[in-house]
Amino acid sequence: MVPTLKGMSERPLLVLRPLRPDDAPALAVLANNRKIWDRVRDYFPFPYRETDAREFIAASRESEPPLSLAIECQGQFCGVIGLMPQTDVNRKTAEIGYWLGEPFWHRGLATEAVRQMCAYGFARGFARLHAAVFAFNEPSMRVLEKNGFVKEGVFRKAVFKNGRFFDEHWYAKLA
Repeated sequence: MVPTLKGMSERPLLVLRPLRPDDAPALAVLANNRKIWDRVRDYFPFPYRETDAREFIAASRESEPPLSLAIECQGQFCGVIGLMPQTDVNRKTAEIGYWLGEPFWHRGLATEAVRQMCAYGFARGFARLHAAVFAFNEPSMRVLEKNGFVKEGVFRKAVFKNGRFFDEHWYAKLA
């Protein structure tokens, strides 16, 4: 069980912070997991090497304010969460994406990270956050629902991953 602060809610101690170059080894180890890659877009490399981690961290540090953040619990790097701003008439919308290393699953960390990232995104002027989830990723759907996201639709056979088609579930939350 993840420790909590005495007298506080049952939420684990979790912070979102800018990615740092010294996160690269932990990022590479956690991200180099087929179970994670199966649940994310194909531009996420697999196998995931330390060079991939260093390149991702360097790119994330170019954004101001930072939009890709480390998920840290009890001082330990756990995963990444980010906002991808949309463009043109959708410029007040961002897509939220996140992943946790497998050792940190089933602890409520993703739910808390999404809660914090929503507050972060809305404080930076986004009016809407949305997420696209593969049909088989029910835990991610529950994370979003616990954070007040509403399922807006299902795009049938919209995802081609691992040689198969899957439905994609779209969720959104308004500021």
